[in-house]
Amino acid sequence: MQRAGLAVAQLAMAIAPHARVIWIACGPGNNGGDGFEAARNLLRWGKSPIVSGLIDPKSLPADAKTSWLGALQDGVAFVDGTPTSYDLCIDALFGMGHSRPLEGRYRDWVELMNVGAAPVIAVDVPSGLNADTGACLSAHVKAQFTLSLLTLKPGLFTADGREACGELWFNSLGVSPSHSPTAVLSAPPRYVARAHNTHKGSYGDVAIIGGSSGMTGAAILSARAALHGGAGRVYVSMLDTDAPRLDVLQPELMFREASKLPLESMTVVAGCGGGDSIVAHLPDILSRSARLVLDADALNAIAKDTSLQDQLSSRSTNSTVLTPHPLEAARLLKLETRNVQTDRLAAAQSLSNRFACTVVLKGSGTVISAPGVIPHINPTGNARLASAGTGDVLAGMIGARWAAGYEATSSACAAVFHHGHIADTRPATTPLTAQDLIQAL
Repeated sequence: MQRAGLAVAQLAMAIAPHARVIWIACGPGNNGGDGFEAARNLLRWGKSPIVSGLIDPKSLPADAKTSWLGALQDGVAFVDGTPTSYDLCIDALFGMGHSRPLEGRYRDWVELMNVGAAPVIAVDVPSGLNADTGACLSAHVKAQFTLSLLTLKPGLFTADGREACGELWFNSLGVSPSHSPTAVLSAPPRYVARAHNTHKGSYGDVAIIGGSSGMTGAAILSARAALHGGAGRVYVSMLDTDAPRLDVLQPELMFREASKLPLESMTVVAGCGGGDSIVAHLPDILSRSARLVLDADALNAIAKDTSLQDQLSSRSTNSTVLTPHPLEAARLLKLETRNVQTDRLAAAQSLSNRFACTVVLKGSGTVISAPGVIPHINPTGNARLASAGTGDVLAGMIGARWAAGYEATSSACAAVFHHGHIADTRPATTPLTAQDLIQAL
């Protein structure tokens, strides 16, 4: 607790070195104890920490009680309410230790933090954020900075976590983890230079099956992404029989009927812009495709048809990648979208186990899961990806990397990371279209 308090105080001074009055809101548990220790250090350094806390010494944990007594002896100022003005705020209310809705003065303090002009540092986890899932209570701290202690928590990176924690800092406090991780942050993909003595057949064939009437652009975007993502050859099977059989801006794409393609030896991306037309093709796609990425309307069709679900489940392990957004995942799991978003890691893993496949659950902190594997959370990406067609591009990117010989889950992790990284390197004021993503590849 002393190490934690010192780390919090040091970060406070790094962020706001000229702050004089520092409001520290402390809760009744060990998170509050970290706040007491931070106040002691700040006072020693000539600052004016003011601690708010509904403190009952009899109910404090032993370590927190020791820190509270030390803060009193050092002369730290304790108040029942809040300071009238302050230069910096430290949220040491609950961290990981609270799951019930915040009430009374605790709720008032959280609301004051969120509307105040001073920056807020959350200790370990913003109060009101579930550290495991990233789901937030109705009242929760929206910090500008979060100092995660001992370990990084999954909830800081997915669902509401990234919004709630702001800029994330980490301090292990010199303690090695004592348990296996519940999730892994995806790392930048390792790209190997292509050997000189190779040819287009060395990097695989991708077939894009989709593009029903009025939605042919989705299939084109996915196909272009697969081509620019490195596939040796890309074939497009349009479900709209009246659609042109040439992409004049990307003449390398080859147009064929799905029934005439050797899906048994290809990486197939099915469903982009598929509409209702994809339904009739899914039995053949599910039975013949060697490697299959299912997106968009293909997922919706499977969610409605138990026979297609059985066919999907019977495919060999690691031969399928599903790329649902939360609503599509909810349909497949027969849940409400809010249930998926309440625990994204569990929802993705449930889908992986149900269909013996890799799942890419898109959204803030995209989750990539597979049977028997620790799930990955993707740290890249932002809301500029919230535009039409970016999901089609991602499906094509996954297909391209998988076709080139990488394993299904690693292909998904690499493509998702790269996809988000493009958005992160885009100027914040510049819109990002699906075609912009492809050009950046």
